[in-house]
Amino acid sequence: MAVEPAIEVTQIALTLKEQLPILQIVVPFVAAPLIVFFGSRSLTWPITFAASAISLWISVALLLQVADGGFISYQIGGWAPPLGIEYRVDAANAYLLVLISAISTVILPYARKSVASEVARRHHTLFYACYLLCFTGLMGVVITGDAFNIFVFVEISSLSTYALIAAGAGRDKRALTAAYDYLIMGTIGATFFVIGIGFLYMATGTLNLADIAERIAEHGGNRTIHAAFAFIIVGMGLKAAIYPMHLWLPAAYTYAPSAVSAFLAATATKAAIYVILRFVFSVFQPDFAFQSLALEFILMPLAVLAMFAASFIAVFQSDLKRMLAYSSVAQIGYMVLGITLLTQTGVTATIVHLFNHGITKAALFMGAGALALRAGSSFYDRIQGMGRTMPLTSAAIVIAGLSLIGVPGTAGFISKFVLVEAALDKGWWLVALLVVFSSLLAVVYVWRVFETLYLNAPAAGTIRQEAPLSMLIPLWIMALATIYFGFDTQLTLGAARTAAEGLLAGTTGMLK
Repeated sequence: MAVEPAIEVTQIALTLKEQLPILQIVVPFVAAPLIVFFGSRSLTWPITFAASAISLWISVALLLQVADGGFISYQIGGWAPPLGIEYRVDAANAYLLVLISAISTVILPYARKSVASEVARRHHTLFYACYLLCFTGLMGVVITGDAFNIFVFVEISSLSTYALIAAGAGRDKRALTAAYDYLIMGTIGATFFVIGIGFLYMATGTLNLADIAERIAEHGGNRTIHAAFAFIIVGMGLKAAIYPMHLWLPAAYTYAPSAVSAFLAATATKAAIYVILRFVFSVFQPDFAFQSLALEFILMPLAVLAMFAASFIAVFQSDLKRMLAYSSVAQIGYMVLGITLLTQTGVTATIVHLFNHGITKAALFMGAGALALRAGSSFYDRIQGMGRTMPLTSAAIVIAGLSLIGVPGTAGFISKFVLVEAALDKGWWLVALLVVFSSLLAVVYVWRVFETLYLNAPAAGTIRQEAPLSMLIPLWIMALATIYFGFDTQLTLGAARTAAEGLLAGTTGMLK
């Protein structure tokens, strides 16, 4: 008799393990309306944090299950794919699930004080509800194996993101304009994407990504498939802020509340890059001639241009958050460049940079928000000399800045080293040199930040007080992570290589 309860517990654990893919989405999605339903400001943040932490635990559990290169197929409602909606987890998207949920869980303690200072108290309940919806949408984009479902989750994350950016209007009314611009550009991007999905459905008669891949492999490409590829890349290119489709990003990151800027910079464009990766390598296949030509002769020049043009613009910015926004556009160029190499090492560089840039940019935007909390804004003339008045915050910014440059011993160095290696493996010495030279521009704009913080006298009226501990701890977790993952690459680079192998060889299950 004593054995039966143990058996029941084991069965429950196994059942729960089988339901992890759907729980990944259901937990934050249900938590969002619960916050509004309860209407209690004292419960708003704890529920949000609990939902994010549970999602992080699920993400890690899923990554451990597929770390050997396998995959998990979860059928929604018992309807087998391709007729039913499928959630499919492999090394590539499990990697992104961990990144998004980890960033969210670390940022939320930071957000408690940051949001309280930047968003009116009466809006906090709706703010965190929108945050959870944005989080749900990003996780859904990554985990789903259905093309139209990607569009649905993109819209869920986008609509909530517009509201989150607009929440910065309490501090600067330009946040409303930034949210509106993002709404227009985001709508155009989503429209292009769904038109591309329509073309794919017209050509293949299915919306399941694995099924689409099989039918394209069997019947080959045609003009409808070519059109689908073009519309999908442009649509997701807008969402990913690929140069020159980045015009919405600088204002959105600059005027959004600091916690929102940190979260979006570390996750939103990464999810869009993942969708491009998935379609390029799992659906259309690298040997698809039209795709290869488009990537090499259109996207690659744009990626290189982004690395230099966005970095050059960042040098002349007078606002720290705006400089970091243009830096993100440049870093997206590195990610796109890795894709266009169409090699396993290039894809590995892109995937590992998704993670490394995510933690680096989260730290930098959190640091900018902490400075703005005391200085009133993140303009250079307001934060000058704050290396003396806020030494812990400034030191974390320095560490993350070194990672952004790609200094050896930081996570950013690993990304750029693998990217240079990928270019050299293909014999493209010029591309490898361009990656190195573009990093020198990062030295210039990061040095401006160091100079402002440490070599100038504090501005008049500056509050000589360090950031609250609730903001410092998350900031330093991210800053120290950039150092840790600069030395221990087993998780980041190892998982990225497994994901790249699967994407290129079809072993992630998309072609099975």
